[in-house]
Amino acid sequence: MSENLHLFQNTIYEGASLDAARSAIIMTHGRGDDSSKMQEIVKSLNIADDTAIIYPIATNNTWYPKGFMEDWSENQPWLDSALENLDTIIKHLNEYGISNDKIFILGFSQGACLNLEYTTRNAQKYAGIAVLSGGLIGPHIEKSNYSGDFQGTEIFIGCSNIDHHIPEHRLHESEEVVAPMGAKVDKRVYKGIGPYYLRG
Repeated sequence: MSENLHLFQNTIYEGASLDAARSAIIMTHGRGDDSSKMQEIVKSLNIADDTAIIYPIATNNTWYPKGFMEDWSENQPWLDSALENLDTIIKHLNEYGISNDKIFILGFSQGACLNLEYTTRNAQKYAGIAVLSGGLIGPHIEKSNYSGDFQGTEIFIGCSNIDHHIPEHRLHESEEVVAPMGAKVDKRVYKGIGPYYLRG
């Protein structure tokens, strides 16, 4: 892209240094947030000492301006920039010898949508993917956007059935895309829990 809206250099690194790390976890924040909530979540996780922790940071705390089910054009060029930024982060990890099958990718809300969209467009073996209140992006599922083989990657997709931002049907539609691409999907719909139960 000619205009890099989301800046790779804003990425925050914690945990093991990239020189020493044998694995990595990418924690992608939601709309209106920064890395602070994700850093709080990490404190509750049992992360190995040899794992690098990566926090992508969105410009103005938003990966793309409109809802994730708006027409793709409504979220450009921000969406392409966000996908490109995530790709740059992963390739940077690869340069340090951390292969994708050693990279776990977790996101909340807008960050969850971004992560799932990126990994499904680039399906291969990942250490795991956690989609918390999210689904594939777009007004409808455009299967031509997606290619590759997840090779048994475990993908957790969870959301409330009354989340006003993430309709339940998009969880099912997302599973219907990634499962035939070789993902092992653990999909959970939390009945009657408010829309911000995973948003913090």
